[in-house]
Amino acid sequence: MMFKLLLAASLTFLPSAYASKVAGAWYAGWHATEGYPLSNVSWNKYNTMYYSFATTTSNVDTISLEGSDGSLLPVFVSEAHAHGVEAHIAIGGWGGSIYFSSNVATARNRTAFVHTVLDFVGKYDLDGINFDWEYPSKQGIGCNVVNSDDTANFLSFLQELREESCLNLTISAAVSVTPFRDSSGNPSTDVSAFAEVLDYIAIMDYDVWGSWSSAVGPNAPLDDSCAASSEQQGSAASAVKAWSNAGMPIDQIVLGVASYGHSYDVSPSDAFVSGTKTLAAYPAFNSSNQPVGDAWDNTASVDSCGIHQGSGGTFDFWGLIDGGFLNSKGTTAEGIYYRFDSCSKTPYVYNETSEVMISYDNADSFAAKGTFIKDTGLLGYAMWQAGGDYDNILVDAINSAV
Repeated sequence: MMFKLLLAASLTFLPSAYASKVAGAWYAGWHATEGYPLSNVSWNKYNTMYYSFATTTSNVDTISLEGSDGSLLPVFVSEAHAHGVEAHIAIGGWGGSIYFSSNVATARNRTAFVHTVLDFVGKYDLDGINFDWEYPSKQGIGCNVVNSDDTANFLSFLQELREESCLNLTISAAVSVTPFRDSSGNPSTDVSAFAEVLDYIAIMDYDVWGSWSSAVGPNAPLDDSCAASSEQQGSAASAVKAWSNAGMPIDQIVLGVASYGHSYDVSPSDAFVSGTKTLAAYPAFNSSNQPVGDAWDNTASVDSCGIHQGSGGTFDFWGLIDGGFLNSKGTTAEGIYYRFDSCSKTPYVYNETSEVMISYDNADSFAAKGTFIKDTGLLGYAMWQAGGDYDNILVDAINSAV
């Protein structure tokens, strides 16, 4: 009862019309000692926080917190509850989904994994679980166990988990911009059974374009129906349509939003419309030279598959300010070129001297997504990640809009 009273009190900080919806963000445990301790979290801006990441292991009886400061999780839960915020655990992630497939592949494994997950929830007094399997029936990081029946097995696991769990445990899933793949490898046309066992899905509308793409494009487009067919790689609008058409109710869809962007090496001859200083749409870039991102960017690391990874070129919103692309108000810094794409509702900045262009989200794009959430009737938003914002510029924009 005390927790429910605290939760109600915390929601008074949010717009009243938004009090029953999800205002969430992921908290990256490994950044707690890299500039974003729990004391920096603006708890009154959210009603849900997902601790990231617990990861799958080859042992179905074990979930690991290695790499995410496992000793911090109890403190995270305590702080969340003290501020009336639901504390969820995110299981998986890009590097932590390797063994999802094998953990749900058989009835015996599914039952064991259900118990493992519920024991973990009980141990840490968690309010919810967010499954971030990247991706069922599709290779993600490069060494994931993959099975053509992953989606069906995942559903069976979730059905058993729901049956075994307490009624007030929130179960959600972070998902791609297209529905889970079926056994033939195509997006499922019917996910209605998932809607019966998941409280909601969070569509990860980010990393739609990046260093792997053929041109500079929007990291997290709101819409792409107004773009050329070759530039329609996915968006919030098309993703919501795809999932809802497949049977996921609109009011069980949360929009995943990004507090970061991707960098590209773009020559001035490609960056500008010929004969002008107007930034061009979808310019070519030098894929052999990835500009280094901010202080949190992955550099010279070895991933979960044991493969060396160079710079990812990721700039958090605060990193754009630290890097001189934006000023402390989150608007374009002096000497930096700016373009706001009216179709995707996302901005781009360009430093002609360093030849670095970045696609990202700002307050205007977050406000546009908040309006989309409200007008479409979505359940809310979840931001990757809380630590990427600067002075609450992004979260304030989306909260105000919804």
